[in-house]
Amino acid sequence: MHCFAESVQKSRDWEPVVETLDGMRYLATLVLAFGAVSCGTQDAVQTLPFATSVRSTLQLGNFSVSLAVKDIAVSKAFYQKLGFVAIGGDQAGGWLILRNGETKVGLFQGMFPTNIMTFNPGWDGNAEALAEFVDVRDIQTKLEGVGIKLTKRAADGGVGPDSLVMADPDGNVIMIDQHVPRGK
Repeated sequence: MHCFAESVQKSRDWEPVVETLDGMRYLATLVLAFGAVSCGTQDAVQTLPFATSVRSTLQLGNFSVSLAVKDIAVSKAFYQKLGFVAIGGDQAGGWLILRNGETKVGLFQGMFPTNIMTFNPGWDGNAEALAEFVDVRDIQTKLEGVGIKLTKRAADGGVGPDSLVMADPDGNVIMIDQHVPRGK
């Protein structure tokens, strides 16, 4: 049986491509790790147990990837070929939200300079408001309390929708974008 990981490990042709795609190194690592594990080459990759009962120390909200696209129609057609369907947005306005199972991808033309990992406190996986959630301003206080520098802060004392933005140590942009008022 031919293994994806074996062919990728034997070929270094993918390195220049990965180097040119900002923020995609992590994804490439995950793909290689999955391929190595699925082919039984675990000596190259440490497998991690996936515990379903472990709760995160900070609930950031519903997750999606926001992609900065050049042509929203071309990008939409591509992702539809991967099984994604449009569930929201305004294509004429330059943005769409697509879903494939529980995976959500936002396409944004001319709105962001780079791809962004996006968390939406106060929303479930269907963009429905939650009764209880951690407000973006409370998340901001916790992040700053552990020394994370924000490049955009939510307004102190606010109660309505707001957002904050930061970058991880590798420059990957993360936005916490709350669309609902502060929970009670």
